[in-house]
Amino acid sequence: MKLKPLLIAIPLLAGLAVKATEPPQQVDICVYGGTSAGVIAAYTAKKLHKTVLLISPDKQLGGLTTGGLGYTDIGNKSAITGISRDFYRKIGTHYGRFEQWIFEPHVATQTFDQYIKAAGLPIMYGYQLDKVEKNNGAITSITLTGKHTRIIRAKMFIDCSYEGDLMAKAGVEYTVGREANSLYNETYNGVQLKDKHQFPDGIDPYKVPGKPESGLLWGISPAKLDEQGAGDKKLQSYNFRICLSNVPENSIPITRPTDYQPERYELLIRVLEKIHAKNLNAILKIDHMPNGKTDINNNGAFSTDMIGENYDYPDGDAATRKQIIQRHESYTKGLLYFIGHDPRVPEHLRKEMLQWGYPKDEYTANGHWSPQLYVREVRRMVGAYVMTQANCEGKEKVTDGIGMAAYTMDSHNCQRLVVNGMVKNEGDVQIGGFGPYPVSYRAIIPKKEQCSNLLVPVCLSASHIAYGSIRMEPVFMVLAQSAATAATVAINDGATVQQTDVAKVQRMLAENPLADNSTPEILVDDNDPTRVTITGDWQTERHGGYGPSMLVDHSGGEKRVHYAPEIKKAGRYKVYTYVPRVQGQAPHTAVTIYDGKTSHDTSIDAGSIKVEGQTSGEWVQLGTYELTAGAWVEFRTGKSPGTVVADAVLFVPVTRN
Repeated sequence: MKLKPLLIAIPLLAGLAVKATEPPQQVDICVYGGTSAGVIAAYTAKKLHKTVLLISPDKQLGGLTTGGLGYTDIGNKSAITGISRDFYRKIGTHYGRFEQWIFEPHVATQTFDQYIKAAGLPIMYGYQLDKVEKNNGAITSITLTGKHTRIIRAKMFIDCSYEGDLMAKAGVEYTVGREANSLYNETYNGVQLKDKHQFPDGIDPYKVPGKPESGLLWGISPAKLDEQGAGDKKLQSYNFRICLSNVPENSIPITRPTDYQPERYELLIRVLEKIHAKNLNAILKIDHMPNGKTDINNNGAFSTDMIGENYDYPDGDAATRKQIIQRHESYTKGLLYFIGHDPRVPEHLRKEMLQWGYPKDEYTANGHWSPQLYVREVRRMVGAYVMTQANCEGKEKVTDGIGMAAYTMDSHNCQRLVVNGMVKNEGDVQIGGFGPYPVSYRAIIPKKEQCSNLLVPVCLSASHIAYGSIRMEPVFMVLAQSAATAATVAINDGATVQQTDVAKVQRMLAENPLADNSTPEILVDDNDPTRVTITGDWQTERHGGYGPSMLVDHSGGEKRVHYAPEIKKAGRYKVYTYVPRVQGQAPHTAVTIYDGKTSHDTSIDAGSIKVEGQTSGEWVQLGTYELTAGAWVEFRTGKSPGTVVADAVLFVPVTRN
């Protein structure tokens, strides 16, 4: 009688074992990482007629783009192309504009959902990478753990995670931290003690001022400052991009966290005693989103960056990373509560802080708090080509570009320590002044001996300081589309990623920029000698415009700039021009549009242009016209006094087919 239950239990256990490991799944392209890049890579692959699977270890897709970073870091709009640009156009449609770079988190989520539904993307949520199988230098399968154990086989793999976990488990070489300047002949890498987001002189680092024996205040490292430019494994700090609301009916009060530790914020009090802050912007970078919301970022010496608390994140296991994320959340929520309630904070700052609360309509599945920590830099592949400072500054140019970058070479602080008896932050770098530059295809692929069927568009091959320029969400999406296009070409041609015909990839990106065979828009920029005729002594300015330059006239008189687009397909087009913000801009600029049959006169009204966000200008619509071969647009000076700008002209097909 005792054997009978045992005999029944054996097949039940066997059945459970069968359920625990699902049959292997085969696709053409496997995308790992549910970031913004991951969604766009998977969408691109599917639109290019490949079977695809998107694996998201997280429950929320979109990474930082849906995770609070709504005040988009751009650099120069010309760098953002293809589906990435289309994403911001879709955001614009939601807000009734041509394109929009400032948006609420849930609007970004809804926009990604449009791509997911349009392509019918298969997505696996909540699965973590366990191991990678390789044969003859190629990944044959990956094993995932989650609700079940899953094995995925694919011809090509794309690692779109912020952490580079697939790259690392595939045995691809990578680095963490900062290279010494000497390694790549750079000047802004390694240790950098500079003046941005820095403590004013005289801030005492000790718990009891003037008494080192009392110990250091929370957040200060006992490490010694290394020489300028020295390499190390330290990481630029992480933080949350904080979405709050000041609309009472959509706001939840910021309450005291259960693990609140006010001693963490003692340094903030010492800073406030020194700087006499007029408002919260002195300690929080508060950028305003639509509908009374924010994207709050780090600002100043002591803010939302949790400096020095992320060193174990890159190679940490899931539990270690979860603890680091939780510590950052605890620190940040505690900081917001501290600013609003600690009596040592000036009253006007407390009152300003109390106007804000957590938004009821954001992150409803995560307690109205972003689930995505801003992990600015984790692992970086050491690939077939390493992007460096020389690429950013245009001193070294590549011919195999598959996307552009344009942002300042940027690093947040990496450590907080004592220098000459005072507390100082170290690692912040903000160096700009250069135009858009191409990112090499070789920077998103491993060395040929390490892996032949993997592309890495997020943890790409770049030095610390070059990565600081490239690592922007719109650029990640551009590179992800390029990676999926390259994977498609490799599969079609039976090639490895190292053998892939880059020229073919570049043509596909140019001729089919939305991966849906729609009619591409036509851009004519002022620096195109084959399409632009300049009459008069216009000045070329290298900063502030769309792309590498813009034409400017301050002196008046009869001068013209003539744009001649190549209209390959006659039809209805919306015509736009890019209008940068300049001092003393002419109230009106005369424009003539010839549609191929008839001339139409219009003008640019400078007073009606509102430039928002981290961008130099805005697209202004000049009208909608039926255009045929021979159409042109011409700008003229002399209609009104002031500075006249002639920059890029854009022709957008009204109907995509």
